Amino acid sequence: MAPVLSGQDGRLLAHRAFVSFWLARTSSSFGFQMLSIIVGWQIYAQTHSAFWLGMIGLVQFFPSVVLALPAGHIADQFDRRRVVMLGQICEWVAIALLAWLTWRGEASVGVMLTLIFVISLAKTIESPAMISMLPALVPLSILPRATAANAVSGQAAQIVGPALGGFLYAAGADIVYTVTAGLYLLSLLLVLTLRYQQAPPSRTPATLKTLFAGVNFIRQRPDVLGVISLDLFAVLLGGATALLPIFAHDVLHTGPVGLGLLRSAPAVGALLVGFWLSHRALQRNVGMIMFMCVAGFGVATIVFAFSQWMWLSLLALFALGGFDMVSMVVRGSLVQLDTPDEMRGRVNAVNSIFINTSNQLGEFESGMLAAWLGAVPAAAIGGIGTLVVVALWMKWFPGLRRRQRLDEET
Repeated sequence: MAPVLSGQDGRLLAHRAFVSFWLARTSSSFGFQMLSIIVGWQIYAQTHSAFWLGMIGLVQFFPSVVLALPAGHIADQFDRRRVVMLGQICEWVAIALLAWLTWRGEASVGVMLTLIFVISLAKTIESPAMISMLPALVPLSILPRATAANAVSGQAAQIVGPALGGFLYAAGADIVYTVTAGLYLLSLLLVLTLRYQQAPPSRTPATLKTLFAGVNFIRQRPDVLGVISLDLFAVLLGGATALLPIFAHDVLHTGPVGLGLLRSAPAVGALLVGFWLSHRALQRNVGMIMFMCVAGFGVATIVFAFSQWMWLSLLALFALGGFDMVSMVVRGSLVQLDTPDEMRGRVNAVNSIFINTSNQLGEFESGMLAAWLGAVPAAAIGGIGTLVVVALWMKWFPGLRRRQRLDEET
């Protein structure tokens, strides 16, 4: 067990290992957001084809789902810091190759998609190990605040990263890739130097039983199953943000600037609430708070669906992002705290599958429903469906509803 777990200092900045970890994740998150926007621009500039833009998503989606369970097994079988370092080395090499080939004018679409696949593959292997490191870096009493701080950096990267990438793109795509490679190198060096101790893992062969151990663990823990599945169905039903271009153009009658504001509003709400949660931990009634925030997410979705005014739509999306951040912090903290260290990699891998598929399938569901019924009914039905899910989950998971603290003994 890492010595920091016995510490009583409640200040996140007092824990140097966490600060290094947070800076590493922030650096790589900004780099990834810049990379994502520039790859799309560069490929579209070469092809002028929506098909090839879709292929970017496909080459990232495939490893993130197919290899998630093996990645969780690896995180529980090997030194997690070394797994993270190996993943980031592969990502850095691939991004450096993108910079070099772009500078030479040899970055074809096929080459770029291959390197993006390599980056996604490495990121899939790295992710469960990286997430599972966090509980060893701070006292467990402030883990929820550390989780919120991590979420804040992710939201900041989503807001600033694409804009920064677009600004640097004026100097050339190779410059953006070079800066991104520098950010990943900084992340790698920070991970290399942080103090992290992990109990020696017991090596077991990869079998179907060990690969699916995270799934079986979640099934046996009602609170963990409830919080993960609640988020899954809420995101599946409440994907109104996928319809923002339709609402901006047809309902609110605004242009690209208005669409940009609508896209930013949920991230700004999440960022501010996450910043607050990183300074103030939830102390009581965490189960009900989570349920009420998911319900608030549904209500905000309904308000947005029927809004005819830009200011009200922005306010609804701002609230939607804030409610989602509370749910995200509760879910992330509860899963970490209720899972023994030797299982965290596999459980976090299952959680990541739920998160990835719910976001992507939620956008698909919203799009199909909007094509059938129209954007306003589709968004409204999604919000109502979220409220129904909350009511059902409160009945089906009474222990989660009554849960007072995130760190309760299970």
